[in-house]
Amino acid sequence: MQKKQVFNLEDSNVAGLGSDLDKNIRKAAAEGEEQWKGVGQKEGIKIWRIEKFKVKPSKTPTGTFYSDDSYICLITKKDPDSGKLKHDIHFWLGETTSQDEAGTAAYKTVELDDLLGGEPVQHREVQDHESKLFTSYFPNGIHLLAGGIESGFNKVKPEEYRQRLLWVKGKKIPRVVEVEPKVANMNAGDVFILDCGLKILQWNGSKAGMMEKNRASTLCRAIDDERKGAPEVTVYSQGDKDEKEFFDALGDSGEIPPPVEDSVHENVGNKRLFQLNEEEGKFSFNCVAGADGGKVTKDKLDTNDVFIFDVGNEVFTWIGKGSNAAERSKAMHYAQQYLVGDESRPNWLPITRVLEGGENEVFNACFD
Repeated sequence: MQKKQVFNLEDSNVAGLGSDLDKNIRKAAAEGEEQWKGVGQKEGIKIWRIEKFKVKPSKTPTGTFYSDDSYICLITKKDPDSGKLKHDIHFWLGETTSQDEAGTAAYKTVELDDLLGGEPVQHREVQDHESKLFTSYFPNGIHLLAGGIESGFNKVKPEEYRQRLLWVKGKKIPRVVEVEPKVANMNAGDVFILDCGLKILQWNGSKAGMMEKNRASTLCRAIDDERKGAPEVTVYSQGDKDEKEFFDALGDSGEIPPPVEDSVHENVGNKRLFQLNEEEGKFSFNCVAGADGGKVTKDKLDTNDVFIFDVGNEVFTWIGKGSNAAERSKAMHYAQQYLVGDESRPNWLPITRVLEGGENEVFNACFD
């Protein structure tokens, strides 16, 4: 189960960067960041990992992330109407990432945003609860591995690979997660791959979907190719006579747990709209609509301020064109602190920053 991750931006380098002077300092720092040179000038996806407060290119295959780490993803696409390049920046936080890495990812995201003119849409993603937009970038699914990137890239021979159990789950966009190799971590609704180095064993639960089976088969072939065809791949189905071979290799046995429900972003609670205002260095953060279950209409937005809109399955920060630098810089911080401070709200909810005039259809559709 995802732990409630306390990610306090007040403790990170993001806090206090409110003035235009600070923005200029950030932009100067961004221009000096080697990894930002030339980015966002052509369509595509670029992914970086945070390593000891530094931004490093991710060396894993696209869509593969380590739970100990934090990442920044830049997606550049051409607007079909204007022909201009548009950007989305996602910072992704692994379940066991450190506070330092999470804070650096958030700060560097702001830095990259400044470099690209402040127009990109910013998103915060948390492991196992990623937004539909984020998962859409990876048609083959998201591959989650335990540990950090250093532990994952120790080069060893195929026969020396440590045993690992990979859980393939998801009807629409399958995910691959490494779990402890025990029967208790399996279930009848998904597919599991036991990687034994020179033997790769795929086990299909009786209720597993076709997409999960196909994704698992693709992953088995990829592992086999990576090891130059040396491994032997065997597929078992729950109830087969020979499936005992799988559990013998696993070194564990017992009754298979029932299917596990897919993790979905459900609307939890009423929609609520908060207004963030700064005057003479003092911030006010107040609910202006939805507190009593009433309607939240778009006319509540004021171009002079910043608003945090909790729509149930996602939180948006809306940046008015007339808002000041302090309000704009604190938007993501207040959205995060709102989730941390309200025990009724899941802290893993995606957070997306949108600019007035650049709202997406999802944001607009959330208003009554």
